Amino acid sequence: MLAITENAAEAIRGIVAAPDIPDGAGIRIATQPGAEQPGPLEVTVAEVPADSDQVLDEAGARVFVEERAAAILDDKMLDAQIDGSRVGFYIGEQP
Repeated sequence: MLAITENAAEAIRGIVAAPDIPDGAGIRIATQPGAEQPGPLEVTVAEVPADSDQVLDEAGARVFVEERAAAILDDKMLDAQIDGSRVGFYIGEQP
């Protein structure tokens, strides 16, 4: 299962704390729509998970992982680089 670092959880909580985003929202990680094979992943803000999404919650930071992306990310770790108001997410190996 995808692990979420404290930096990533902090970044996610900050993103979904915006006043126009409803409670319970999170980020969604998915493969690109229409792709024949899993390739680059997309990260978007989502109000609710899709029916087949894997739902992860790390200290109040919700991550919705699309079914095909979950297979790719099963043994990975989500981390984040926070630079002022900019956030960059990246995937690494679990320790």
